Amino acid sequence: MKNIIKYITAAFLLLLMVNCQDDNVEFGSLDAPTNLAVKVDIVGKTATAPNGDGSGKVLFTATADNAISYKYIFSDGTSQNAPSGIFEKGFAKPGTNTYTVTVLASGKGGITTNTTVEVTVFSNFKDEEAVKFLTGGSSKKWYWSQSEAGHLGVGPNTSHTDAQFGTQNYYPSFYGAAANEKASTCLYNSVMTFSVVGDQLKFNLDNQGQTYYNAAFIGGGNDDCRALDTSGQKTVILSPSESFVSKNPNANTQTRGTVMNFSDNGFMGYYIGTSSYEIISITDNRMVVRAVMGGNAFLAWYHTFTTTPPGQSSGPTDYTNLVWSDEFNTDGAPDATKWGFDLGAGGWGNNESQTYTNSASNVVVQGGVLKITAKKEGSTYTSSRLKSEDKYEFTYGKIEFRAKLPAGGGTWPAVWSLGQDYKTNSWPACGEIDFMEHVGNAPNVIHGTLHYPGNSGGNGNTGNTTIVNASTEFHVYKTIWTPSSIKFYVDDKLFHSFANNSTVPFNKDFFLIMNVAMGGNFGGTIDPAFTQSTMEVDYIRVYQ
Repeated sequence: MKNIIKYITAAFLLLLMVNCQDDNVEFGSLDAPTNLAVKVDIVGKTATAPNGDGSGKVLFTATADNAISYKYIFSDGTSQNAPSGIFEKGFAKPGTNTYTVTVLASGKGGITTNTTVEVTVFSNFKDEEAVKFLTGGSSKKWYWSQSEAGHLGVGPNTSHTDAQFGTQNYYPSFYGAAANEKASTCLYNSVMTFSVVGDQLKFNLDNQGQTYYNAAFIGGGNDDCRALDTSGQKTVILSPSESFVSKNPNANTQTRGTVMNFSDNGFMGYYIGTSSYEIISITDNRMVVRAVMGGNAFLAWYHTFTTTPPGQSSGPTDYTNLVWSDEFNTDGAPDATKWGFDLGAGGWGNNESQTYTNSASNVVVQGGVLKITAKKEGSTYTSSRLKSEDKYEFTYGKIEFRAKLPAGGGTWPAVWSLGQDYKTNSWPACGEIDFMEHVGNAPNVIHGTLHYPGNSGGNGNTGNTTIVNASTEFHVYKTIWTPSSIKFYVDDKLFHSFANNSTVPFNKDFFLIMNVAMGGNFGGTIDPAFTQSTMEVDYIRVYQ
């Protein structure tokens, strides 16, 4: 009975459609739009700068009678639908160039009228280094960095003045995918190729015909794979960023400031309804981008890509984009926006002898360096311990600092990091990375160590090297922390390597710590003649 009803219903609908074809009056008049006009406003145009202020931006305003939508087609290979007729275009080719712009006005039934205008505009924006990284000078393939925690993530898109989320607008604070979390989906099928063709940057996405959609674009529910033809070369125009991140006080450490604008609705593997991606950081083999979700301007998505195909070893990785630093150029107390203090005694389980303070006699910025001084105070000792907890936390990167270390039996200086979840994921489960440790009872021996379950306390995964003049000269200490390895260096000499993987707690956010301890399980016996000694740090930097 149900099948019979379906057949009757289908027949009735077909008959209704046929009858409607004979009665076009239901659609109204199908007149083409008329009186199509295009107003062109070059941003920053003056009598002395007739082609604009160098931003390359032009505001187009199209009007026509009987038009219900407009489309702009540009001679640089891009196009844009503009239902209102208003669209601001950024032309990024350096220099003064003339572009042909075709404007289509669509009326009822898709009937169009078109006109052509020319615009001459000046752009002084270029990012040749980014193009070189993207293409290798000719053509380069990029893949999702699926083995890296946080390779897909989302955070707030808010101004830095926002009281609740303003400090979170440059990283995925709401959610970060675990390593290989999307392996059961089609997301990792994406192969993205950037190429230089003539004087243009081009992009191809090959996702084997299946696109991983954000749920908002498939009617809700869960993200899912849907068929979508992504073939065809897109043109990529670079432009300066105007995002909330670019307006942060420390924007130069939080974004590269370059935006990739893809023609013809191009996108980077995960469909979130946008074709513009801000480059947060990029090196020869790793890229992080940020994109504001279409239809939901509060959300910014972050994607991390690599040039290493899935299943292959990533090999040695370096990070070159400076994202955070303290150069210690302002005399006085340490920068309170970057550093807090651990205060008190007890040694935090290591039987240390010092009491940590925030007194200027123990910690001060002076003459371009940070000075942490351990002192004998009667029968006790004082020192200081700084930490970036709740001020700066990060996953992966190159940590580099230049330091001169204290001397004397019992001194134990360290620059290290701790998993930010240590309050709920007790040590050693939270993980600890010791970038540099030194003990005065074994001068000039530098240690690099990792602590985690099964490798804690005196059983840490460690390596060391001997240098000269650790306490009388500055040396550069460096750790490169990637999804596949953690490598420790002094003055660019590698002395310890660790194979990182998903079974150890080194794929999440950590915060930085600097201190000088006295005695304890590692520092050993304190020299009775010790009075005071100082660790001096010229700078500390994080690159990603």
